[in-house]
Amino acid sequence: MNTSGDRLRLLLRECHLSASDFAANRRVTPQHVNNWFKRGIPMARLDEIAELLCVNSRWLRTGEGVKHPKVPISNHTTCLPAGEVGYAPNQNTALIADKNDIHIPFYNEVLSPCGTKKTRVVEIPDNRVRLDCSILHAADVSAENAICVPMIGHSMSHKIQSGSTIAIDRSLTHIVDGEIYALEQDGMLRIKYVYRQPKDGLRLRSHNAKEYPDEVFSAEHIRTLDIRILGWVFWWSTLNTRRPAVPSLLNE
Repeated sequence: MNTSGDRLRLLLRECHLSASDFAANRRVTPQHVNNWFKRGIPMARLDEIAELLCVNSRWLRTGEGVKHPKVPISNHTTCLPAGEVGYAPNQNTALIADKNDIHIPFYNEVLSPCGTKKTRVVEIPDNRVRLDCSILHAADVSAENAICVPMIGHSMSHKIQSGSTIAIDRSLTHIVDGEIYALEQDGMLRIKYVYRQPKDGLRLRSHNAKEYPDEVFSAEHIRTLDIRILGWVFWWSTLNTRRPAVPSLLNE
């Protein structure tokens, strides 16, 4: 590996990230990335790419020195250092499993301890979801901003089946019309398409719109019902909930 382009190619291979996905993540064309492979990374982008891939800028530029920073992951970590195992200093941050995977904190509805039968969305201790780091890179999501929640109910089927696991970027709470977001409404976890309405209102739409009609909330309703955006949904698992029918055995 004689050039920064060679080292970039190796890092993408370690993260199982294609040149096309990396180009989309950096908002450049695949030809740009291929040129970086051949000619080296432009100096103007070296620090940015080194930070994204959690390697030392000097190592990426020259191949000299330590490949990965020898420090614990902080709240400013933007990616996963390939080949390193570490820990996050607080319970809301992803735990690095190995060079390709991380463990994402898992949140769910739980009953409030006050006996009112109301729920709230909280982190479930000792429950984490393992994700490939290439998923976060492709979606341009920082590790410390990622959490997972379950899909509760059938309002988003057949897009997202009930019981599926969903990954959320907590840093993206600005509404982009038609994107899927996780919301907490008075302690209830909801997954919906979200649209902006005049005067700071919101419209929530289900994928299963026949059974779950659109809901429109004014700014006053949002405050009264304690609706808050938890984050943008960037990944979900697939779950086949129906077992296929097979021929029955006849008695001899």
